[in-house]
Amino acid sequence: MRTIPAIAALALGLSLTLTACGNDDEPADTTTSVSATEHNDADVAFATDMIQHHAQALTMVEMTEGRELDPAVEGLADDIRAAQAPEIEAMTGWLAQWGEDIPKTFHDTSSKSSASEMDQMDMQGMDSGMPGMMSADDMEALANASDAKFQDMWLEMMIEHHEGAVEMAESEKTNGQYKPAVELADNVVESQTAEIEMMQGLVS
Repeated sequence: MRTIPAIAALALGLSLTLTACGNDDEPADTTTSVSATEHNDADVAFATDMIQHHAQALTMVEMTEGRELDPAVEGLADDIRAAQAPEIEAMTGWLAQWGEDIPKTFHDTSSKSSASEMDQMDMQGMDSGMPGMMSADDMEALANASDAKFQDMWLEMMIEHHEGAVEMAESEKTNGQYKPAVELADNVVESQTAEIEMMQGLVS
């Protein structure tokens, strides 16, 4: 005859076994735990790359000045400037706080550097392999485009640029540790996905 403690022990063992089996079917959580103060290499890479990525977007926004554009496109360009300039400042501050190198870009040094220095910095960003970055030839073609072709060319390039930014931000959301950086990445995904949909509707 089994005693009550023996039955209880058997039931406990069965419960633990079923729990272990159930956990085997659950997907592992691969998202890095976020911290309000700590950061990791993914955060550094995200801030370093996104500063350059945003800087190119701001350069493209400046190319719209003086062009005959749909008011919706003009408004979009203003929105991009309003969102991404402060984000560059925030990410620059993080890198400084972490003691990391702050990338120089064509956009923020164009008034202070020689033409050769600007070309070198611009090419470093464009040749970095970041998704969505335009090449030097792409940027030159956009700058030289006729008014009739400029708007659609700008929209198509900015769509590709935004898609690259979303890809980078999704990686930060998965791998980043620093909470403000992960939150910025989440905002990039949300805002730029909406802008992609808007731009797709504006292309002729």
